Amino acid sequence: MATSDAVLQVLSGAGPRSFSSDLCFNNLDLLFRSKHIKYVKKRASRHMKMFECSSVQHNCIGKQWFKRSGDGDLSENAAIKRLQLLRCKCHKAERVSGVTTEGVNGTWFVDSAKTLNLNGAVNTSGVLELGDTQQLMRENEVLTSNGSVNKEEESLVTNGAVGTGRDASRKVSVDPTEEEAWELLRDSVVHYCGSPIGTIAANDPTSSSVLNHDQVFIRDFIPSGIAFLLKGEYDIVRNFLLHTLQLQSWEKTMDCHSPGQGLMPASFKVRTFPLDGDDSATEEVLDPDFGEAAIGRVAPVDSGLWWIILLRAYGKCSADLSVQERIDVQTGIKMILRLCLADGFDMFPTLLVTDGSCMIDRRMGIHGHPLEIQALFYSALLCAKEMLTPEDGSADLLRALNNRLVALSFHIREYYWIDLRKLNEIYRYKTEEYSYDAVNKFNIYPDQVSPWLAEWMPNQGGYLIGNLQPAHMDFRFFSLGNMWSVVSGLATRDQSNAILDLIEAKWSDLVADMPLKICYPALEGQEWQIITGSDPKNTPWSYHNAGSWPTLLWQLTVACIKMNRPEIAAKAVDIAEKRISRDKWPEYYDTKKARFIGKQAHLFQTWSIAGYLVAKLLLADPSAARMLVTDEDPELVNAFSCMISSNPRRKRGQKNLKKPFIV
Repeated sequence: MATSDAVLQVLSGAGPRSFSSDLCFNNLDLLFRSKHIKYVKKRASRHMKMFECSSVQHNCIGKQWFKRSGDGDLSENAAIKRLQLLRCKCHKAERVSGVTTEGVNGTWFVDSAKTLNLNGAVNTSGVLELGDTQQLMRENEVLTSNGSVNKEEESLVTNGAVGTGRDASRKVSVDPTEEEAWELLRDSVVHYCGSPIGTIAANDPTSSSVLNHDQVFIRDFIPSGIAFLLKGEYDIVRNFLLHTLQLQSWEKTMDCHSPGQGLMPASFKVRTFPLDGDDSATEEVLDPDFGEAAIGRVAPVDSGLWWIILLRAYGKCSADLSVQERIDVQTGIKMILRLCLADGFDMFPTLLVTDGSCMIDRRMGIHGHPLEIQALFYSALLCAKEMLTPEDGSADLLRALNNRLVALSFHIREYYWIDLRKLNEIYRYKTEEYSYDAVNKFNIYPDQVSPWLAEWMPNQGGYLIGNLQPAHMDFRFFSLGNMWSVVSGLATRDQSNAILDLIEAKWSDLVADMPLKICYPALEGQEWQIITGSDPKNTPWSYHNAGSWPTLLWQLTVACIKMNRPEIAAKAVDIAEKRISRDKWPEYYDTKKARFIGKQAHLFQTWSIAGYLVAKLLLADPSAARMLVTDEDPELVNAFSCMISSNPRRKRGQKNLKKPFIV
């Protein structure tokens, strides 16, 4: 009976729906003890050949329950009739309050799949019996009555007799904004050789200027990938990770110069070419862009860092560690780390990058050591340390990784942090100090403290500044860098709470009518002319120059959940819901209070859609944020404490090789 139940569940499509070019039956070749069931399966497979997965509608097989005779055999005529009724339906979102239908069937499928040998053997010890099925259905009814699960039509099995199943149709109110977001997100999916591989940047039917928004961007896909992971749809994320890894090794040149090994592309596009000698046949090719075609020709420093972060999230959420343990994936991680940890001329542990090498991909005065890159760098180092398999060839790399983690955390916490007390200290700095014991190490001139900052800084709260270089501190508040410093643990716990305190205190400036300002304040007047080069797209309070970006909702949500303050994120999501759907999911908003849709903003921007969905899903299930949050290693905490307790202005001398970390 247990075997029959398992077969019924698998054949009926009761498992979680996922993006996959292989339909449910294609990979399951189960051995059935009954010849009669084998015959039915053989007939069923012929019917299933008629179904194809559409790259536009992302189809899936509808769920049907097969009637079963008391002795466990399938009634042939009834089963075939049911199979003929199967139809590919558009995969719509089915959820209320963040709990999905996959939460019930998906749990059964994952647990039971572990007991099914895909080569044919069936292990009955872990397959649901009839009593378990009834219990599961009773629990599902309770969830439905509480408004936590939405199913427009659900077939329930009440006993094992033929013809005793009954259909219970329940109409539950669905959040229209969330439902629309899921439909739009699925419409943006790109397929490669029949399999989902990513989402395009924007799917705006009203725009005549596509530029490169029809490509899959690494950084733009991150919220989409997180949304699919939270929905239990792992295939698209797995495909994305593995195919972008293949692009890492491509030969890339610009004006006869090749960048370092390990660089990840900014984006890629699926292109179709005719096969030589056969005009009727075509092949699909991934065409990556490493910055050689990008506006400004800037290499994407953040792509490889985001890739490592998403790889860890995939393993945490899917429990599939086989991907990160693959030799090619381990090699890819090491290539990214070697590129980032390579020795250079810089005296600081922070990564030195050019302007426009991250989310702010235009000239905005962030060249040097921008906070966003440092927060992602720190997070990627922690994720890589967790995923790297111990082997002799990794010893030196792990040692360098640990050294950088300690030095980077100390540097950011000590020199990037600013609050009212630190601001007053900078205001009283002495300059031109030449000594190992200098207080003003970077020779910051007190006149750099702008009048707006003295008035804007709240009594309670603080943040990490945007950039630090010799004789220069960028006092602008950059949202992504600060949020990810909280998520990754780069900021201390006190600093993390202070960052959220500042957001609450300055809500009207940073959130206003649409979350969240990418930075604050805007560059204006002569400062805007000099720093941006009079960029007509980055005018004050627009685009990267203090525009408001809805996609930042998901980073804010993760940070708030980590600090056990989800009410801040929930308030921001409520504000976004009032207009984001009506405004057609724009890329960004303009003006100080985010009153206008961005003057050059693309509509139906995918990461605006995905950012909203991730925020909603995480608020519904805060425990899921664990796949993104990183906590400090106890060894790193101990090493950092030793640095704080010792004299930070120690004199130069021979390195103590006995110390576990060299800084």
